[in-house]
Amino acid sequence: MKQSFDYINHYKIDAEEFDYFESKYGATLHDERRVREFVFSQVNKNIDSILDVGCGSAWISSKYVPLNKKVYSLDISKKNVARALESCRSTKHNGIVADSFYLPFKKNSFDLVVACEIIEHVVSPEDFIKALYKTVKPGGRFILSTPYKEILRYYLCINCNKKTPVNAHIHSFDENIIKKIMYNCRINNYKQILFGNKILIFLRTYIVLKYFPFLLWKIVDQITNVFFNYPTHLLLVINKEK
Repeated sequence: MKQSFDYINHYKIDAEEFDYFESKYGATLHDERRVREFVFSQVNKNIDSILDVGCGSAWISSKYVPLNKKVYSLDISKKNVARALESCRSTKHNGIVADSFYLPFKKNSFDLVVACEIIEHVVSPEDFIKALYKTVKPGGRFILSTPYKEILRYYLCINCNKKTPVNAHIHSFDENIIKKIMYNCRINNYKQILFGNKILIFLRTYIVLKYFPFLLWKIVDQITNVFFNYPTHLLLVINKEK
């Protein structure tokens, strides 16, 4: 794996500087809600163990621990893991401080692996997927989400005078890029789902759509993308064959 920057130190400092548990409002809150609902809609009901990579605000554990599922909240930052465990206290909830490229798990350990809005940050997307895919049990599933066709933006850092990517997003993805990655990873059983229409976001329709249940919102979103093909998110669902 080619390392272009000190990502371990970067994301440890990131956890100290930014609060992933802070309340969200408006369009941001609505967008995050729909991403999570899309992930939930792709989760098989008969799972028992879940690895949540880059656990953020611990929304995976908050959803599935009460359903008696074992959840492992993983992050490279001790602070993020500690807060995740604090937010959802249970013997079913475990915290893991680790680098997702070098996981402390055996092969075929989890029924489900989830990595939402993480892959655009990592040094090597292919190595990231390979490392996580190994931990999925045969018959299990790996779900990840990422911005779709994001235009990467940069600013000039006042400390190092070098171009720095906004939000630390260093990769942008579309269907063809994902297809190439899957080919290189020798993964055949997967599907891509595009959602989250930009027109609906621009028109601030969340003011009304926030009252729509997921399935009704999904229909509105799909119809809008038929006429105005501007999705904002890509969901990759990988099934590991038995």
